Amino acid sequence: MNLKKFFITVSLIFIAIFAYSQVNKIEFVEYDLDNGLHVILHQDNSFPIVVVTITYHVGSKNESPDRTGFAHFFEHLMFEGSKNIERGQYSKIVDKAGGDLNANTSWDRTFFYEILASNQLELGLWLESERMLHLKVDSIGVATQKKVVTEEIKQREDNQPYMSFQREISKRAYEVHPYRWTVLGSAEQILAATESDYKDFYKNFYVPNNAVITIAGDINFENAKSLIIKYFGDIPKSNKEIYRPSQIEPIKRKEIRDTIYDNIQLPAIFQAYHTPKNGTADFYAVDMLAKLLSGGKSSRFNKVLVDEKQLALQAMSFPFPYEDAGLTYAFALPNMGVDLKDLENAMDAEIEKVQNELISDEEFQKLKNQYEADHVNGNASLENRATNMAMNYTFYKNTDLINTQIDKYLAVTKEDLMRVAKEYFRKDNRVVLYYLPKNQ
Repeated sequence: MNLKKFFITVSLIFIAIFAYSQVNKIEFVEYDLDNGLHVILHQDNSFPIVVVTITYHVGSKNESPDRTGFAHFFEHLMFEGSKNIERGQYSKIVDKAGGDLNANTSWDRTFFYEILASNQLELGLWLESERMLHLKVDSIGVATQKKVVTEEIKQREDNQPYMSFQREISKRAYEVHPYRWTVLGSAEQILAATESDYKDFYKNFYVPNNAVITIAGDINFENAKSLIIKYFGDIPKSNKEIYRPSQIEPIKRKEIRDTIYDNIQLPAIFQAYHTPKNGTADFYAVDMLAKLLSGGKSSRFNKVLVDEKQLALQAMSFPFPYEDAGLTYAFALPNMGVDLKDLENAMDAEIEKVQNELISDEEFQKLKNQYEADHVNGNASLENRATNMAMNYTFYKNTDLINTQIDKYLAVTKEDLMRVAKEYFRKDNRVVLYYLPKNQ
């Protein structure tokens, strides 16, 4: 089979997959309780499993500049116990029921989930309602989690090679927006915070009118609705306005460059470009541009910098999914003996190609095929579906993006890719950090 026939065959396969996904759209029911809690229900009776998630619309950007790291702190504290759950027993209850659970925090939200047998749905809802209404925010739990969280900061940011890059870039990239500190925050501020500081944060943000609960899996709608009323219906809403930062980062017109000396063996380059907020038309184009540069072995960075010129051991580009205007990163590790400036020039050259030349029809079709495949695979599991629906409502008040977001990617044109490359991937719109070994 020649290359042209192979390309057509692959395209037809992806089109068939996408067509199947469009016929089998993800169905859901959503509504609000009187206390403002948003509920999303998705029924899939294929397996006797249920996923319960709760998303609080609070992340590191909702914190005070002198009290950072609180959202991540509460991700941990939420496992400490409640009025009706003994300290340290939260995870053990789920384990005993044969389930799984976890949580994570970002700049913009805090997310918890349990995966349980479908006959344990009531258990999952009781556990999450305990967190929302009766969480233990006391001196013992606060002291315990201060130790845990500050140790995590040390292990994840201070002691891992290169992993201070977010902290180092964020404080240079942002002047006014709270994205200027990381999700983990400051260990010093976490230690300095009082029990009353933490209680106030809990009362302000972990309330039903700042939350989305999603149930996906082997459920009966009426039973699920009655259980939600039973466990969440009488939790009072907050009458206090939920704090949302209003700062808008100024447009940048000057490149920021610096050198970081780290406990590393190999030097590295980090670039961070200011790019638009997630969910905008330009964000979809920027995301596609990043995939063009580093999405797979045949991507431009990998093909040119790694394979052809052998300047890099690894090179990638990726946007972080910020709710507000954020950053798109480019990163590269040089090959042995390669000067960082030569590698950076080669990275810049690949970006300049997109700024000055439309990509080929074949490359563009391949890019769209990747997104069509990602759309199908990204919604394959119950956990992913529950997560995607929750995030789509939390940030955009549009749960149905789980079905329609692919259309926004496919609406991006080759001309859009060239335009956003020129508009956002400017040298005077970025931070560049050279990471060098301390012995240099």
